[in-house]
This record gives sequence, structure tokens and C-alpha cells, in this order.
Amino acid sequence: MTQADRDRLVSLKKAKKNLITQREAAEEMDLSIRQVQRLLEGLRQRGDKAIVHGLRGRTSNRRIEEKIERDAVKILSAPVYEGFGPTLAAEYLRNEHGIEASKETVRQWMMRGKLWRGKKAKVREVHTWRPRRSRFGELVQWDTSDHDWLEGRGGERLYLIAMIDDATSRLFARFVRHDSTEQNMQLLWSYLEKFGRPVTFYTDKASLFQTAEKRKRDEPGVKKDPVEMPPTQIGRALRELGITWIPAHSPQAKGRVERNFLTAQDRLVKGMRVAGVTTIEQANTYLTSDYLVWWDRELTVEAANPDDAHRRLEKSHDLAASLSHVETRQVRPDYTLRWDGKLYQIERGAVTTGLRGANVRVEQRLDGSLAVRHGDRYLPVQECAAADRPKSARPQKKAASTRRASRRGSDWDKNFDLKKGPKVWQAAREPGCRREEGIG
Repeated sequence: MTQADRDRLVSLKKAKKNLITQREAAEEMDLSIRQVQRLLEGLRQRGDKAIVHGLRGRTSNRRIEEKIERDAVKILSAPVYEGFGPTLAAEYLRNEHGIEASKETVRQWMMRGKLWRGKKAKVREVHTWRPRRSRFGELVQWDTSDHDWLEGRGGERLYLIAMIDDATSRLFARFVRHDSTEQNMQLLWSYLEKFGRPVTFYTDKASLFQTAEKRKRDEPGVKKDPVEMPPTQIGRALRELGITWIPAHSPQAKGRVERNFLTAQDRLVKGMRVAGVTTIEQANTYLTSDYLVWWDRELTVEAANPDDAHRRLEKSHDLAASLSHVETRQVRPDYTLRWDGKLYQIERGAVTTGLRGANVRVEQRLDGSLAVRHGDRYLPVQECAAADRPKSARPQKKAASTRRASRRGSDWDKNFDLKKGPKVWQAAREPGCRREEGIG
């Protein structure tokens, strides 16, 4: 009998002796008058034991059999379930093995089986959360996680690009082999086709989204007026599509997408391990058909405002043109232009006045094709061979050492003896020698 039971017994005996009314006894014990009447009846029939609940000390009728607990612990001891927490373990026991148990029951099983260690709650600094945006599509956080998603299986290293809506936590993601501009543009294309154009994308300051200002090494701390840098390819594409870009000054600022990666690095990695995923195709299939379905069911919320802030794609929005690598080239006098080390000729039928020497927009598209636009008109081009330019035939200079070696090896003065040669006045009288006045 606990102390609370003893206190109740004292109040009941007072009521039994009419020292206090049943209403006053009910107020002391925080019970209803009818319950006090039941306890008084029990007190007259069974004595002081009436205050103790009849099921105390007895095994619950809903207690799970020990055999089921042993089977569950044996299943969770397998290497494929290593590192699973009670919540995830309870889901896999229910879905894969037909063992129904709450996560708290599974937690107790795992602690008794030495598979889980209870952790003490830590006192953390109080953080003021930024309120969610009110509409779906008003702000979308965009980031990439570099993690060993396949845990070494298959030999591929994958990256997970994720876009998560701030108002609803709706997630859109895909595994890629490289965190490149091209791969991010492909995911952006898929997002725009599925949902439309969001109002704002919220990302970090990676080189994919922002061109860094170059500074000299000897002046890292010198304060200068900010210089407006040209946009990156993704930045230019967002401008053309009418989507605002906001940079985050810290990882905590875009905490929703960062916490998404923490969840994925635990649940998604373990789920792909159990499913035996070894390739990027299998990883994307599991991500789409299993993980994202679970995420939408369990972690998404309703937006405060039911209005969808996404805007549809208009006829003026050419995704193939905007989501491409774009640069400017100048048309040569022969109506050719250079791109990626190759020469392209503009077809004769597309030549117009003012095209020679003009700047044109060159689009290297995601499908590998090349498009050239002058103003609002696309110009048909075809690759051609560069004209052969004659090289100037310049005599090659011989090395000085070679010339010196040739002099040393010459025999022009062989058998020459200065003493045996003719005198100067004799040589002057030889035929063919022009005589000067006053000589001889």
C-alpha cells in the first residue's frame, strides 16, 4: 500500500464515522462522490484492502508473451538491423515480421537485449523557431548532402539533392552521381514540371548559386564596397524563370533541409541496407516508392493558408533554353563562331543584315544539343572544319653551340702556311686585282 492509498484510507474512515461528509471526503481524495460511495461499500465488505486496486500485482491481460520478445530481439540482433532505433525497429517488426508492439515496448526489449542504451535528456539552449511560411510554394529550401548513402555497396558514391517546402515540409529529392550544375538543373526541371514555379528558393552560398568575389591574398581583411558579380548558370536560370533566390548566411538558417538530411542519413540509409540497394537506379526507386511516401504520410503538415503559391509555366518560359549552359559569342566576318574549341557555321538562309560582328547567345542544353539565338530568333548552325591557315616558313635558327661546333670541325685552313704564301705586293700584281692610285 502506497502513501497515497493510506491517505485515502484515513479520509474514508473519517467519512465512515461521519466525522466528515462524503462530499468533503471526495474533495480530499479528488474523486467523485459516487466513487467514494463505492469505496465505502468495499471498505465494509473487504476491509482496508478495498483501497487497493484489484489488478495491482497481477500480470496484465495485454502483456506480450516472452517468446515474442525473444523472437524480436533475435531478429533485431541481425547485422542488417545494426544501429536501428526503437521507433524504426518497431516499424520493421510490424511491416516485415508481423510483430505488433509499440515503440516504447520495443525500446524496453532492446534495452534488456543490450541492443539499445537509454540516454539522459540534455538541457539545451532555448531556440526561437522562425515561423513557417503560410503557403505551399512560398519558400523552398534547396541543398545537397554528401554522405556514404550505400555504405560502400556497389562502389558508387552518391549525392542526395533535396528541395523541401517551408510551409508544409513536402519533400522532393533525387540521388545523383555528381553535385554539378547540370544535375541540379535536371532536378529543378523535374520540380518545375511537377509543382510549377515557387516564389523563392533558399540555398547556401555555394559556387553553384553565387559567384564569389576574388580578392588579393595580401588584403583578405580590407573592407571594400561590394562588387556586383555576374550570376552563375543557375542564378541566371532562376532570373529568367522569375524565381527569387535568397542566400542563407549559416546552415542553421536553412534548418528544415538540414534536419531532413539528418533523418535521411539514419532512416533512409538503413532502409536501403535492408532492401539490398547497390545502384543509383535502385536507390532512386527506393527513395521515390518508399521513403518519400513515408515522409509525406508522417512528416508533412497542412499549410496555414490553403492557397498554392506556385505559379504555372507560361509559354514564354522555355525550360530547355533557361536550364542550359549559356554564354555569349561574337559572329565572325565569315558568319562563323567558336564554341568549346569547335567552329560552327551559320546557315546561309539565316544570314541577315547586322548579323556580322553581332553578339549571339549560345545555349549548351542538357540533352547535349547546341542552340544559337540572335535576339528572339534561333539560328541554324552546323559544325564545320576550321580553314587551313598556311604557316609562315621562317628559317630555323641554329643553336650557337652547333655553329661553334661546325667552325671547329671545318678544314678550310688545312695545309695553309703563312710563311710560304706570296707577299702582299706580289698578290696585288696578280691578274684580276684592281690597282689603286699611288700603289706600285
